[in-house]
Amino acid sequence: MLFCSMDVSAEIVFQTARSGGKGGQNVNKVETMVEARWKIADSKLVTGDQMQLLFKKLKTRITAEGLLLVKSQSHRTQLGNKEQVIKKMNALVEAALKQPKKRKPSKIPKAVIEKRIEGKKQKSGIKEGRKKMRPGDF
Repeated sequence: MLFCSMDVSAEIVFQTARSGGKGGQNVNKVETMVEARWKIADSKLVTGDQMQLLFKKLKTRITAEGLLLVKSQSHRTQLGNKEQVIKKMNALVEAALKQPKKRKPSKIPKAVIEKRIEGKKQKSGIKEGRKKMRPGDF
């Protein structure tokens, strides 16, 4: 499943509200917080497999209605927050659809194996030397 970077902003529904934080009187009268909602199930940008992967990896951020929610209120302007939300959502989708590289198991070098066996033989010889000698042993 190959994934090329996409922009989900065409299918995002934006909603604004008053935000807290810096801004003084501006905060009390201007709706600068932006909340983005993307209905993954109705999306034409992702395939069925990608959709299942998104639901699996982003299950904590997806509502019961199947909406991916992202909000931003860090900027003082609605436009700044809107851009921030789009970046956040695109980053989330890309990270969720990125396939991890498969691990190639490394081969243990022959010299390492031989060194380990030699160490075991030495340890065995040391322990053998600790035994009490009996008349019938030699």
